[in-house]
Amino acid sequence: MNVLTHDEDAVRVITLNRPERRNAIDIPLRLELFEALTAADADDRVGAIVLTGAGSVFCSGGDISTMQLMSERDARERAELAQRIIRVIWETPKPVIAAVEGAAFGAGAALAAACDRVIVASDARFATTFTNVGLAGDMGSFSSLPRRMGVARARQMLLLPEPISAAQAVECGLADALVEPGQTMSAALTDARRLAAGPRRAYGVIKTLLAVTPALPPVDVLDLEAEQQARLFGSDDFAEGVAAFQQKRRPVFGQRKEVHP
Repeated sequence: MNVLTHDEDAVRVITLNRPERRNAIDIPLRLELFEALTAADADDRVGAIVLTGAGSVFCSGGDISTMQLMSERDARERAELAQRIIRVIWETPKPVIAAVEGAAFGAGAALAAACDRVIVASDARFATTFTNVGLAGDMGSFSSLPRRMGVARARQMLLLPEPISAAQAVECGLADALVEPGQTMSAALTDARRLAAGPRRAYGVIKTLLAVTPALPPVDVLDLEAEQQARLFGSDDFAEGVAAFQQKRRPVFGQRKEVHP
């Protein structure tokens, strides 16, 4: 199996499982990862997803040993297999957390950057190494990197594929939290369990709005915020949140109320 999955309470852990190839992404792994993410998205028991790599490396990028010259049509089909993975991460309302140990290079850096939260070991490194083989980048690189780092820093990272440290990644926004080596999974699970217990519809709105609002005029953003917020005012999670506040207790989200005729 190129991808392993298991559940920790309401958290689905998805592991890239090619440690002998430093979890390099080939076609079988792309297919299995897409299937695993799609299944997690569809499973109502799953409230958050953690993405990690087996062994000492998160993901070393695309498996260059499987690449060859091909027609534009065939290359497009290959690329779209990878793009489907990013679409699921972006489109699922469930928070996706990357737990990064060791290297996240090329497609591995893009995969981590596409996630909603990135937790890195202090000895981890990131590099967008696409140009080393004459490529520019895919798997959402031209959206995730500028949104996380800004266009100027993303440009330099893509043009000059020099590795940056975990501390630099956190400083520039490419990663969100820094932990000791070997502790990324524990930290990711702590955050994922907290998120899995939260208001899932609200998380979906947050992900959707952040995906589209940067390209909208500010006044249009106000309208979209109001539209989405108004829908949440009618949700079970909002009712539970207000009731918990009034009763001075922790809210228990995700419980649908029975509707009697």
